[in-house]
Amino acid sequence: MPGNGLWRTKSIEQSIADTDEPGTKLRKDLTAWDLTVFGVAVVIGAGIFTLTASAAGNIAGPSVSLSFVLAAIACALAALCYAEFASTVPVAGSAYTFSYATFGEFAAWIIGWDLVLEFAVGSAAVAKGWSAYLQTTLGLMGFDVKTEVGDGIKFDWGAVLLVAVLTVLLVVGTKLSSRVSAVITAIKVAVVLLVIVLGITYIKAENYSPFIPPAAESGPAVHAGVEQSLFSLITGYSGSTYGVLGMLAAASIVFFAFIGFDVVATTAEETKNPQKAVPRGILGSLAIVTVLYVAVTLVITGMVPYERLRTQPDGTRATLATAFADNGVDWAATVISVGALAGLTTVVMVLMLGQSRVLFAMSRDGLLPRKLARTGSHGTPTRITIIIGVLVAVAAGFFPAGKLEEMVNVGTLFAFILVSAGVLVLRKTRPDLPRGFRVPLVPLVPILAILACLWLMLNLTALTWIRFLIWMALGVVVYFVYSRRNSVLGRTGQGKVEPEPVIKHGEEPGI
Repeated sequence: MPGNGLWRTKSIEQSIADTDEPGTKLRKDLTAWDLTVFGVAVVIGAGIFTLTASAAGNIAGPSVSLSFVLAAIACALAALCYAEFASTVPVAGSAYTFSYATFGEFAAWIIGWDLVLEFAVGSAAVAKGWSAYLQTTLGLMGFDVKTEVGDGIKFDWGAVLLVAVLTVLLVVGTKLSSRVSAVITAIKVAVVLLVIVLGITYIKAENYSPFIPPAAESGPAVHAGVEQSLFSLITGYSGSTYGVLGMLAAASIVFFAFIGFDVVATTAEETKNPQKAVPRGILGSLAIVTVLYVAVTLVITGMVPYERLRTQPDGTRATLATAFADNGVDWAATVISVGALAGLTTVVMVLMLGQSRVLFAMSRDGLLPRKLARTGSHGTPTRITIIIGVLVAVAAGFFPAGKLEEMVNVGTLFAFILVSAGVLVLRKTRPDLPRGFRVPLVPLVPILAILACLWLMLNLTALTWIRFLIWMALGVVVYFVYSRRNSVLGRTGQGKVEPEPVIKHGEEPGI
């Protein structure tokens, strides 16, 4: 029955009421501009500096620009659904909070656990990348400094330093974090614009032909066993290098470059006018980065033949600097490295911000220890932020960076599917709720969002799916061992903690 067991739901009214609970109240400091900066800050990161070139050389050729467009469309469909939810339920937690109101506690826990994977793995992996770029940048400036030291157990002091500084910024307050993010974001956007403007002068029309290279049965992107895409494993079709399917497969990979706009929704509770500001922040940041991404891909594939962008036998991946070096513009490598360094800085910060807000919402609901949800004098979840900082620092400082992009992708796409489906559910169960933003063409847009995300998920490797299912199975164990027994909703009952009379007599479906 609704309200009982695994499927008990937390009403929208109760979620909003909890935001005023003494001791766990977040400060409302953010505007639509702040949210747009956060969105651009987290989306423009390693993807634009690395994925564009390697995806063109290994998977799609010049048609990688269409891959970015397809990935952007999938994101835009999901972004519309996020915007409606965030304007209706302006509460920290993003997809976790939305799922609690529509699908019930167990589904909310699963998506919260999934977001832990997305943000934690993402921030640790990007911190490692930042450290590597720091070493490269220092080298280009004449300083031969290693950011990773040690013989047996290696310690990455660069990654730990970054995480420590960002943790302090996040504890002090999201407004200060937004200001720092705005400055750094301006730097990396300027670098991206430089790449576009300078690169245009080196474009050769013949490099765009053929725009969609003929499909290859073998090549740098064709794998076997669990290393191949789930689609290839199911259908037996292995031609995922170049051709139309190569372009589609590349869309699943470059999707990693768009990850992060959903973090904007986690800050809804700290926004002054969330009904208007959150949709503007989500959709505005996505529009800006899509234009920049497509422009960069068109420039980079026009500068050199796509074959020159393939991964080398020694594993060296092509980057934006590769195309400029091929045209004799070696100084651009230094500028691009600085841009990448700035880009990765804000990515780690905003991912850690999103991680803390999701865990904050889960702790406030009792699915994690309630003491973690206490806010400090700066109006931020201090305890959770520090714990996340320590865990990310340990992971980034001592563990090697593996192939983590796809692990983050599958988690994000899963969240997108639940949010898109949640819009359909909430439209039916709570049509009375005031919505600051409404998804157009319902149910068509949410259904298209679900189908687009499912297709992208099918193009991820079978090994990624195996790892994802193992992580989710671990989450199920944690839920039944701890979270279900300590849930505030389970211990008190929705009716006892809900002060609004409409809840007593309305008996809304799903509440």
